[in-house]
Amino acid sequence: MLRRAAMAFTLGFVVILIAGIGGSVVGQDKKDEKKKLEGTLTCTKCALSETKACGHALIVKQGDKKVKYYLVDKGGKEPYHKECCQADVAAIVTGKVVEKDKKLLIENPKVEIKK
Repeated sequence: MLRRAAMAFTLGFVVILIAGIGGSVVGQDKKDEKKKLEGTLTCTKCALSETKACGHALIVKQGDKKVKYYLVDKGGKEPYHKECCQADVAAIVTGKVVEKDKKLLIENPKVEIKK
């Protein structure tokens, strides 16, 4: 009788453990999803004075505050850079959003300038 109870307890623990691991994998898949963000594309050097070389940031209005996403790209060498270096432009950026060093980054960004 005691043996059955121990076996049932162990089996229940294994089931819960497997369910927990499965939930973690599903959660990771969701983090890898690409997001589509719409906002104002600006130069991190010329407009924001945050970097020594030209780069890009997308400023998105979320409620009452503005959230800044930094694009992980080739900076001034990107084809869309000419349009946003001297003047901010409306844009849609699609990519994977990650947080690093308390900054939001968009990896592998696809930029569409709104005309």
